[in-house]
Amino acid sequence: MRRVTVLAAVISGVALVLAIPQVFAAEVAADLKNGEKIFKEGKGTVPACTSCHGEDGMGNDMMGTPRLAGQISQFLVKQLEDFATDKRMDTTMFIMNANAKGLSPEDRRDVATYLHLLGKENLVGGGSNIKELKASGIETGQAHLGLALVSYGDIERGISGCRSCHDYNGRGVDPVYPMIGQQKFVYLVNQLKKWRDGSRANDPLGQMRKVAQHLTDEDILNVATYLTNASPLSIGNTRVPEQHNFMTFDTK
Repeated sequence: MRRVTVLAAVISGVALVLAIPQVFAAEVAADLKNGEKIFKEGKGTVPACTSCHGEDGMGNDMMGTPRLAGQISQFLVKQLEDFATDKRMDTTMFIMNANAKGLSPEDRRDVATYLHLLGKENLVGGGSNIKELKASGIETGQAHLGLALVSYGDIERGISGCRSCHDYNGRGVDPVYPMIGQQKFVYLVNQLKKWRDGSRANDPLGQMRKVAQHLTDEDILNVATYLTNASPLSIGNTRVPEQHNFMTFDTK
């Protein structure tokens, strides 16, 4: 009887694996021209993304806005959907919920796809200038201590290393885990604090809230100081892993 049960489980597992390619076979089309237009000009009542995130999509520390260029497209789509449905609330500029509601699901895919490709040429160099931030009076951390938490975490305190989900130096793993390396320092600090106090709660399975609740203010500053200028290129490599097929890029 046990053999029959095990055999049935194996057959079911094989059937599931064989079905996976069929599930992901239908890719979603994205119109890059529409995405670019939304990014640069906006749409209807929705302002251009460049007005807050910069002409290069690299974000702005003084405004607290994140880098979008090069970000994983599936993640961007999810964030826009979460803003549109108020699962995530914009407590920085207080406009993202209204902006996302003003875009159709197709628009969100288009602009997310455009933004992902926008950062392909500038993988390194989009982070914050820590010396300038410190000189302006913004408290920063120590990169070498941040490196330890990013790479290894602190098991005794229940902190998983960022790398365990976000890959080497936080370069991201599609479709769930975003690029956090080369992200703006102020944005990283703000989001980690929001995960910690629960004011942001749109993380799958509550993973970020669980980790952040064990981080001190000093930990957060150290991690953000390291990540903002952490190169996504591992030793001996000149490129990063390609994003898996999820969208068919329309480059007409």
